[in-house]
Amino acid sequence: MDSSSFPEVESSSSDINNNNNHNSSAAAAAATSSSAATLSRYENQKRRDWNTFGQYLKNHRPPLSLSRCSGAHVLEFLRYLDQFGKTKVHNPICPFFGHPNPPAPCPCPLRQAWGSLDALVGRLRAAYEENGGKPETNPFGARAVRLYLREVRDLQSKARGVSYEKKKRKRPPPHHTVAPPLPLPPSAGQG
Repeated sequence: MDSSSFPEVESSSSDINNNNNHNSSAAAAAATSSSAATLSRYENQKRRDWNTFGQYLKNHRPPLSLSRCSGAHVLEFLRYLDQFGKTKVHNPICPFFGHPNPPAPCPCPLRQAWGSLDALVGRLRAAYEENGGKPETNPFGARAVRLYLREVRDLQSKARGVSYEKKKRKRPPPHHTVAPPLPLPPSAGQG
């Protein structure tokens, strides 16, 4: 698969307005803003995540095309995002290791929460295929990425004292039909 099968990262409206033809640029800007308004929150977040990953690839040294991106590059991206995390993950030597609500501050690092990473990978996996990628070459579905997410989940579960068990789906209660009451048999003493 060549890199031409993937669209470039979206242009900002300032790039659009720098075109010589102001009428078409205004129409393009209006179309971009109106389509963004009608997208769901999930779709908007997926588009932002896709653009962020595209920027990451552009800034990568050496620059990396999407067609050459592998699971290892996705892991590099996820580790890069850790620096912006807000979840305290205690080290095994920390006195608060395994405590969900520590009573005092500690020097343990802030990381991306497992749930955030898991959701991000899911959105990027979907965006990759929506942008022309083949499911069998999707780097976000690579085994290494799944193993990394599992490792992060287990580490954070132990470090924070929080279990990440799958939520059980609530099934609707079974629909019981109530049978009409049976008539009482005549008693022997009556007559």
